[in-house]
Amino acid sequence: MKTLRSLLLAALAVAGSAAHADDLLQVWAQARAADPLLRQAAAASGAQEASAREARAALLPQWSLQGTEQRENGGARLHTATSSISQALVDLAALREWDASRSQASAQSARLAAAEQAARARVADAYFGLLSAEAQLATARANEEAFDRQVSEAEVRFKSGLSAQVEADQSRAYRELARGGTLAAELALADAREALAQLTGTTPQPLQPLRRQLAAQALPDDVEAWAQRALLANPELRALQLDVQASEQRISAARAGHLPTLSVGVDTTRQRGDGVPLIDANRTPTQVALRLTVPLFAGGATAAAADRAGFQRDAAREQLEAGRRAVLRDVRAQYLAVSQGAAQLRSTQAAVEAAERALSATRTGLTLGTRSTTDLLLAIQTLAAAQNAQTQARHRHVLALLALHQAAGSLGDAELATVNALLETTP
Repeated sequence: MKTLRSLLLAALAVAGSAAHADDLLQVWAQARAADPLLRQAAAASGAQEASAREARAALLPQWSLQGTEQRENGGARLHTATSSISQALVDLAALREWDASRSQASAQSARLAAAEQAARARVADAYFGLLSAEAQLATARANEEAFDRQVSEAEVRFKSGLSAQVEADQSRAYRELARGGTLAAELALADAREALAQLTGTTPQPLQPLRRQLAAQALPDDVEAWAQRALLANPELRALQLDVQASEQRISAARAGHLPTLSVGVDTTRQRGDGVPLIDANRTPTQVALRLTVPLFAGGATAAAADRAGFQRDAAREQLEAGRRAVLRDVRAQYLAVSQGAAQLRSTQAAVEAAERALSATRTGLTLGTRSTTDLLLAIQTLAAAQNAQTQARHRHVLALLALHQAAGSLGDAELATVNALLETTP
């Protein structure tokens, strides 16, 4: 009765934890609100937008007020208030600098989109990384328990005179090695939990696992179509392209430092006090002027600024080319990983089934005396390795699919929802 009661309580506990299991979309919602890297990217985008508005301010009206208070030796006092309004009419350097700032703001917006896709990929990696760690720990514990049972059986046979001491010692050695594997799996699981908590800011809840009978996900296009899509839509590449554009505009801004600027100004002066000359009393003179500024010599600063902008443009171009090559490599690698997923799923499933049959046959053979204890220990190890390989293959397949979408610039909530539909549903 006590055993039955314990089993019922354990079943209720498992059912309760499964009912509250989080799926991939729920974990992503938590991470989206709490991931510091994503918030950092959003703040950087906002800062660049503010920088663009700051650059535009040089082209808008400028208004300043100035007041002075003077007292002469005789005690006369003079208060002067001056209002100055100016508006740039022609300033190509400021205009090109504004263009460059807007391009940089667009580049930062693209980087924000890339950061959102990277956050989705990190959440998926952490999610399935935790599931993999849990599966590996479960397999390691089952492996250790199997070796422990083998130790007990070997000791019974030795005491009965049916086997030698070496079989019990060999079984004990395998059990202790398996215990080391269990401890390593426990550490890996703890780290996987922390990895997910690092993204969400909360303690991970039980997660919904992938379906055991996972069908391979087919790709609608060939690899070259995915590569072309990545060249057009990858937000990191778009940001690098805008960096090159901004650097070109900054070259124009630096070269425009040699050009004249034209502005209009309105200055109004008002003087009050007993120190004001009689001719200026009760007057508020206003001056309207066009100001033409022609730069003649600045010690070589303008030419140096243009050279610096040119070198920065060259560096941006090389960075764009490096990014383009990296994206193409990533697309082709992930496409191949997804394409091979079907074969890996089939091979690991066949390996598990064969290892289970081999273990059953080896146990029977040990009873009949046709197999040795070593054969049985190796069969147990083989089954554990096959089960781990199957779990890893299932997780790698869906992660490769998400990584392919990220490289192509199309990893959105819809793609996460597609993978989320592959999870086991709780009753």
